[in-house]
Amino acid sequence: MDPYNKHQVSLRGASTKEISREALLEKVSQERELRNYARRATASAIFIQSVWRRYSVTKKVAVQLQEEWVALVNCHASLITGSWISSVILRPFLFFVTCLSTQHQKIQTRDIDCMQKCFKILLDSINSSDSRKNFCSLATGTLQERRTWNYQAKKLISLCSFILAHCDKSHAGSQCIVGLTILALRFLVVLTDLKGWKSLSNDMLRDADTAMKNLLWFMGSCNSHLYMSIRRYIDKLDITYSSQINSTVETDERFLITASAVTLALRPFHITNFDVSSIGQLDMCCAAEQYCLCLLTIPWFIQRLPAFLVPALKHQSILSPCFQIFLIRRYKMLSEMLKMDQSDRHDSQKAIPPIGWALTNIICLATGSENGFVDTLDHPSYVQVVITLAENLLAWVDNVGWVKEKKDLQGNVGTSAAGIDAVLHDNESLNITYMELFRPVCQQWHLMKLLEIAKTGAISCAAANDKKYLGKLELLDIAYFYSYMLRIFSVFNPMVGSLPVLNLLSFTPGYLLNLWGELENSIFPENGHIAEDNCLRTSKSSVNKKDGILDKRQKQTSKDGANKLVYALHKFTGKSQAGPNYTDTVDGQVDEESSDVWTIESLRYVPQGISKDLSCLLHLFCAAYSHLLLVLDDIEFYEKQVPFTLEQQRRIAAMLNTLVYNGLNHDTGHQNRPLMDSAIRCLHMMYERDCRHQFCPPVLWLSPAKRSRPPIAVAARTHEVLSANMRSDESLTVSSLGSVVTTTPHVFPFEESRELSFCVFADTDPAHVRKCA
Repeated sequence: MDPYNKHQVSLRGASTKEISREALLEKVSQERELRNYARRATASAIFIQSVWRRYSVTKKVAVQLQEEWVALVNCHASLITGSWISSVILRPFLFFVTCLSTQHQKIQTRDIDCMQKCFKILLDSINSSDSRKNFCSLATGTLQERRTWNYQAKKLISLCSFILAHCDKSHAGSQCIVGLTILALRFLVVLTDLKGWKSLSNDMLRDADTAMKNLLWFMGSCNSHLYMSIRRYIDKLDITYSSQINSTVETDERFLITASAVTLALRPFHITNFDVSSIGQLDMCCAAEQYCLCLLTIPWFIQRLPAFLVPALKHQSILSPCFQIFLIRRYKMLSEMLKMDQSDRHDSQKAIPPIGWALTNIICLATGSENGFVDTLDHPSYVQVVITLAENLLAWVDNVGWVKEKKDLQGNVGTSAAGIDAVLHDNESLNITYMELFRPVCQQWHLMKLLEIAKTGAISCAAANDKKYLGKLELLDIAYFYSYMLRIFSVFNPMVGSLPVLNLLSFTPGYLLNLWGELENSIFPENGHIAEDNCLRTSKSSVNKKDGILDKRQKQTSKDGANKLVYALHKFTGKSQAGPNYTDTVDGQVDEESSDVWTIESLRYVPQGISKDLSCLLHLFCAAYSHLLLVLDDIEFYEKQVPFTLEQQRRIAAMLNTLVYNGLNHDTGHQNRPLMDSAIRCLHMMYERDCRHQFCPPVLWLSPAKRSRPPIAVAARTHEVLSANMRSDESLTVSSLGSVVTTTPHVFPFEESRELSFCVFADTDPAHVRKCA
């Protein structure tokens, strides 16, 4: 048999051309797919036709019901009762309004008149003292009446929220929408207030209170969309409320809508004491969560509202529940803040995420118009909330913030250089106005009040179920607060930087002493600090072993009378007197045993080897003290010894020297850059003070490199690599040893330093490098 015909089959008789088995299987598979596709297409067409048919029929029925409803309302206006409103007025009204307006997310012109008539009927009914005519009397009626009333009231709340969200005076012909919004919010305010129900008797109060709490709980939930609608309305208001309005009528309309919206936003807070220790109350806290997510993330939230309404937002019954819920559900709420849609926002406002706006709004709400916090503020919870928001704001900046935005601008080929400059200029102007909202944080009363509360030990009542935030306000919490503020000012305010915060921290009486006390307890061993007397004794004994030193000390003793005269002259002229002489080197030799006293073992593996709390304290102390050293004269430093004694100054110098040296010898990530920068700056200032007027023993500056000092040849070659990398703009890949040579050259003894200087700075001839090696 022919091998070719062996793999062929006959299809549809002998008249059909024979094909291979593989081609036959492929053809059958294609026909099967075509049949399946045709079957799905037919099913989809039938479904689309049914949906469209249903939509068309529903719309026709809704239009017909609307016409009949208008005729019915005009003819039977005098026969209104509560049951008649529920069955004859609201049932068809809610049906055709939902079909014609709500589902399309657009208010049709023909529906505005119907809505106004319905809300007027409802307002007249609620204000009636006759229980038969009062619509709210159904809330205390039979079981079926209560269920119907509860359903219709919730639908009306959603409808009013929908109307408020579409209230925009910028569009043409929006005056009708404004009038409808005023009427809808007026009805909603009366509906959610038991005092507005005129027909209630004493035996109805219990059922009415239960129905009201159920209604307010629905308002605070996500299903009502109330807070999202209020957000959309307030976000359209001008930042400077009063200066943008000229017409008195327009002022009254806007003020009425804004006041009603704020009243409705705060009303769910009044139905519970927000005792989060009770599990049954957790569902009632949804209003606080929605309030934080939707309202506190509005840009310039406080500045958009009339000043008359702001004190209500600062009340304890509003701020405390928000702080409690945020601390309990912070992970969920922070995640939702990052996912919030900013598509309807101006491009310049996108430079600040919702977390950043929540941070500034909380600071503005917690601080009063005077120089002080608002009354009955929960300060420990306030500090913890600000710390959490500031930390996540800085994480957003480091991860997906301006770096991504700058790359997008530079990667867009169609964007010109002028366009990129305009966007960056808008962002810069936004940052300047944004940082104005942090002004209360830079006031001295703000820090002094927090220190006073931390000293008195005020207990926080917030987040009772969260053990991490249960307790009093501590100095470490305040350190975290201002450490994040330093970084925020440096990032968002590049022109001025963190200068306002540094002025506050440096010149607040006693704060640097408190910080150093915390650092001493964390860094130095428990059996005591560095023994100053032992250091002096060791230094003096090492000096006395050298020839000629004893004679020099005897000569110095004979000049005590002259020294007293010089001291008085220095006092009169304002110059500092000579400090203690720590000369313990002769011909470049040092006492190696005494250097162990100044080596701080707890800072050997910095910055990765220390805790987050210690890193925060170090960063804040180094930044604040380096700023103070800029203006601290020698009289205060050496004679008055403020803010620290000379013994404390030596311990500070030892801490800084060890921190910087070990930090440069280890890989420091981007998150540790603020700590290292501030520590290096402070170390250089302390070393300059010691060079100008010695107050530290020389072994102090050499002590951290005693065990791990690199050889001269290695240090020289590393410095050469450092210089080459810096010239090629690759400073991020620079070796740490090169940084030790350039940043802390004082850790090398005199002979090694002289040889290192000759190898590094003489010239770039390779012969010199080989000679040093």
